[in-house]
Amino acid sequence: MSGAVKYWEIITDNLSKAGWSWGCVSALDSAGRTIWITDEHRDDGTRFVVREDEKLTAFSGLEAETSHAQASAEPVAACQARPYYTKV
Repeated sequence: MSGAVKYWEIITDNLSKAGWSWGCVSALDSAGRTIWITDEHRDDGTRFVVREDEKLTAFSGLEAETSHAQASAEPVAACQARPYYTKV
């Protein structure tokens, strides 16, 4: 599948078009498993950090939070209720 666009790349393109800056990094957890940490933020101070076992799942989480933040008057409370989604 050389040259095929991955779904996480479509998500990041959509995030950028919507005015979000984003980044990701992989790390090892205390059990030696690879985890993905993704981050998105805007100039207005809105920021989300997601930790997941897979890169696509992490970016899908950011996509969901972005959609939720646009639809909700209080995205901070909605994010803090979810253990793997952190509003900073």
